Amino acid sequence: MDISHDDRTVMTLDAGGTNFVFSAIQYGEQVVKDIVLPSNALNLELCLKTLIKGFEQVKAALPNEPAAISFAFPGPSDYKSGVIGDLANLPAFRGGVALGPMLEDHFKIPAFISNDGDLFAYGEAMAGFLPYINEQLCNEGISKKYQNLLGITLGTGFGGGIVVNNQLCEGDNSAAGEIWAMRNFKNTRLTAEEGVSIRAVQRVYSEKTGIEELHTPKDIYDIATGKTEGDQEAALFAFDEMAIAIAESLANAITLIDGVIVIGGGISGAYSLIADKILQHMNGTIENVSGDQMPRLASKVYDVEQPDLLKKFLRDNVKEVEVPFSGRKVTYMADKRIPIGKSRLGTSKAIALGAYAIALQKLSDKTSVNL
Repeated sequence: MDISHDDRTVMTLDAGGTNFVFSAIQYGEQVVKDIVLPSNALNLELCLKTLIKGFEQVKAALPNEPAAISFAFPGPSDYKSGVIGDLANLPAFRGGVALGPMLEDHFKIPAFISNDGDLFAYGEAMAGFLPYINEQLCNEGISKKYQNLLGITLGTGFGGGIVVNNQLCEGDNSAAGEIWAMRNFKNTRLTAEEGVSIRAVQRVYSEKTGIEELHTPKDIYDIATGKTEGDQEAALFAFDEMAIAIAESLANAITLIDGVIVIGGGISGAYSLIADKILQHMNGTIENVSGDQMPRLASKVYDVEQPDLLKKFLRDNVKEVEVPFSGRKVTYMADKRIPIGKSRLGTSKAIALGAYAIALQKLSDKTSVNL
């Protein structure tokens, strides 16, 4: 699916606890300037009316009729039915709110609601990191093409999304890609998210320094990189601890998915501090009961943000063989390899394009079924 050549328009929303940001996308590009309205998170009726008002303003600004509404909304939710559950940052949503059906009844068009981690992954698969990797391979004359992607977001929480054979894996219970709930590698009584989040970096730095005042992750990053004064050793340790928690979660997940890995979210700005430790762990070893060591993964992981590793990913151990009985030659990768890197779109844009792409796919699926 090439979203840049589709003329259908989809209205979108960036739903935050403080503000709702409404817009619309056509041909894979934003076509309406952001419309920002307060979320009114404490008053359900006012919040729902705000959602209708925002989409009404977007619709009024469009030159043509929208085909659908599609956006990410916090969970827990039954995304397939469009029913929102009990939300932490939008407390008015308690006991189940049929948000999707409400919007469909009002606007008389399909409304698709998804998890932000899912849409981030789908956006990167359709228009970001996945096509970037395949383009690099094609430019080198390598016929291999990746179709699977694991996307993670690092920020307030630890989000994830899975794309298999270019299809978003939503799960039977709208609960696929919930990487946050994996067991924490360093403290097995905790979730992975307790080691991979803003609060995790803050907590570890505070514990290491004995300073009760919480620094922002940006402050800790600046201390770690020597831009500002502070306990640099403790700051580096905080990011190392997070990197190990990320790496073990990725190792467990990618063992089942076998595809490219893309990292987004606010803390991905510290990618340079965590990438080497992630690679070291994922390319490390594991043992059997006899103590025999073996590679942690069946595939080797390459950080394509590092030019030398990108070059090795593209060319190292690429072989040419003759096709029997023809004399024709083909190239192939003689080993298994997984590229890992940063979002090519930026997290917000990836989520928006993911919402656009999933709406186009579902609209097409509905048309096919009706035919």
